[in-house]
Amino acid sequence: MTIEERLQEDMKLALKGGKKDELTAIRLMRALIKDARIDNRNDLTEADVMGILQKSAKKRKESIDIYRESNRQDLVDKETFELSIIQRYLPEELSEESILGIIKEDIAALNLQSDKDMGRLMGVIMPKLKGKADGKLVQQLARRALADLSK
Repeated sequence: MTIEERLQEDMKLALKGGKKDELTAIRLMRALIKDARIDNRNDLTEADVMGILQKSAKKRKESIDIYRESNRQDLVDKETFELSIIQRYLPEELSEESILGIIKEDIAALNLQSDKDMGRLMGVIMPKLKGKADGKLVQQLARRALADLSK
């Protein structure tokens, strides 16, 4: 079952169950997918749909941080709820330990020596971790691993 089919089925269930907040979040995701389909002027692949949902999840995480700094707990709760709905349709993210393991393997495979090799490392790692880990976290862990080499 594709993500779009799951969204359609979950929308029906939310509608029948009277879950208004969940229904709103699902409709928002479906609207984002529809807009992207119109912009592309052809059908979307499953990877395209996944990318749309990942981008939406990232926006929610950034909004949560901003609202938390502004002491807007009502908006934090709303964004957190929407993020939890979006994450149902995304693959589970890798743990920091798993990401660090992949980074260290690639550092060894590429024979990288210092933090000056960050660009090469990120160029190899990001395609592997796309959709499985947050890019900002990967960058932080890679920077830390390369800095440990210099010591």
